[in-house]
Amino acid sequence: MSGHSHLAVIGLGSMGLGMARSLLRAGLAVSGCDINEQALASLADAGGKPFSTPAAAVAGADIVVVVVVNAAQTETVLFGDNGAAAAMKPGAVIISSATIAPAQAKAFAAWAAEKGLLYLDAPISGGSVKAEAGQLTVMASGPAETFAAARPALDAMAATVYELGDAVGIGSSFKIVNQLLAGVHIAAACEAITFAKSMDLDISRVYEVITKSAGNSWMFENRIPHVVAGDYTPHSAVSIFTKDLGIVSDIGRAQKFPLPIASAALQLFIMTEGAGMGRDDDSSVARLLAQVSGLTLPGMDEDA
Repeated sequence: MSGHSHLAVIGLGSMGLGMARSLLRAGLAVSGCDINEQALASLADAGGKPFSTPAAAVAGADIVVVVVVNAAQTETVLFGDNGAAAAMKPGAVIISSATIAPAQAKAFAAWAAEKGLLYLDAPISGGSVKAEAGQLTVMASGPAETFAAARPALDAMAATVYELGDAVGIGSSFKIVNQLLAGVHIAAACEAITFAKSMDLDISRVYEVITKSAGNSWMFENRIPHVVAGDYTPHSAVSIFTKDLGIVSDIGRAQKFPLPIASAALQLFIMTEGAGMGRDDDSSVARLLAQVSGLTLPGMDEDA
């Protein structure tokens, strides 16, 4: 395939829009679909072609990148009414990037194959900033011909593409290991910064010191500035981790594998979502802990 490949991106949220812009910067023709009108306008501003249904967006596409939130949305945009799969040309490739259970990835791949389509199990990591920069990490699995078909998109969107095996489901399994750690690290970071507040420490100084110390983590460094600023604009929502740690929990239960730390983190995210913060930034776990313990973090006065 040449640089004249036509691509479609389904799901233009904080990740998908950045991925679409990266594809456009690489000189690829990009159409896109989202239910959010503002997202469609942003795609058009970047030089892409907006469409209101997946079926319309994928007409003639060689590669379709699916960046929706979960398995249910992936199934709907691919195989539901006006879905992409029925409208794609035979031999085209689906790059499925939502975090889903490995068993669901296998099912979607089988359905795609029935329609003569290729399916790459390709979860992503790196967040919205790396999506925008075309520097994502992709944890992908699928047959060699599927990788070959997907290559123009992968090259434009990712700094690192891990080819993890021929079998669909391996990529999703790697991503779910990442999500176990990501969720635990966010919960631990929120617990630590709120604990610091309980001791009357200056949390901006705590951030400065911990990020130069052994207790630091990528998530502490990335998320705790939201707490310090009192800005819970959702770069990644609480509900993402009730979902992803829920998948971790389901797999552990099925395999009789104990997950004590991931389970504690899952309960914190469920509590935070139950308290009405499901659509807010996942660092809102700190606000939950502050509310429970009668503390006031930045930005919480307005919430009272």
